Amino acid sequence: MERTFTDLIRTVPDFPKAGIQFRDISTLLKDPWGFKQAVDAFVQHYRYQPIDKIIAIESRGFVMGGALAHHLNAGFVMARKKGKLPGPVEKMEYSLEYGTDIIEMHVDAIDKGDRCLIVDDLLATGGTCDACCRLVEKLGGKIMGCAFIISLPDLKGHERINRYNCHWLCEFEGD
Repeated sequence: MERTFTDLIRTVPDFPKAGIQFRDISTLLKDPWGFKQAVDAFVQHYRYQPIDKIIAIESRGFVMGGALAHHLNAGFVMARKKGKLPGPVEKMEYSLEYGTDIIEMHVDAIDKGDRCLIVDDLLATGGTCDACCRLVEKLGGKIMGCAFIISLPDLKGHERINRYNCHWLCEFEGD
């Protein structure tokens, strides 16, 4: 039987709160075949695109982002939650279901005109990715695409960031 990415992703019911079906990529990452296949699938998709920087969203995006930066011969930039980066940062506030959050990057992380690929584990509502894209653009970068292991199409995040070239490896229906 052929394995798929969805076969390797664990669903944890009621985490972090009741009613949420948490899609846990740690089971995919610990599987040597699964991790290699995921990295290879992204490399295959992006290898002919000019990418200067991989922008990885905290924290699960760091794993795939680091591997892609290596394989695509690109720089690696961390997009982190407020207060996690030392030194001068630029920030972008964005809306959550209940309230707001802030994502930050070092002010010198992106050079004007850098062609950037945003990487995260999961696309849900698209709020974090949208804020990250706006932050990259504010710092002078150009978004070449947004890459995710998982998309949750019912939450319509792809519609929020449809101005960018989005790519994901698998989908889960529902939230």
